[in-house]
Amino acid sequence: MSKTKAAGTSRLGRDSQPKYLGVKLYSGEKAKIGSIIIRQRGSKFIPGLNTRKGKDDTIYAVKEGIVSFSTKQKKRFDGSSKLVKVVNVNVKEK
Repeated sequence: MSKTKAAGTSRLGRDSQPKYLGVKLYSGEKAKIGSIIIRQRGSKFIPGLNTRKGKDDTIYAVKEGIVSFSTKQKKRFDGSSKLVKVVNVNVKEK
């Protein structure tokens, strides 16, 4: 009795599709309303000025402007602090 099937079956071919995560708009680029700035899993970047976070942790623009990145100290619940990356969309005043 053979241990493998007679027909040419493959044990491969079960790979998942790529998720295309990462930064989509870099610092200095223009963002329109609703345009995706970062696709991520978890909150590696947190939303700042004129940005929001979607249910899959995607950060998108809520106003039209120029994308910028910054860092700030965020205080944790145990009293320690952590340096976090913040995404902002700066609106140009008319």
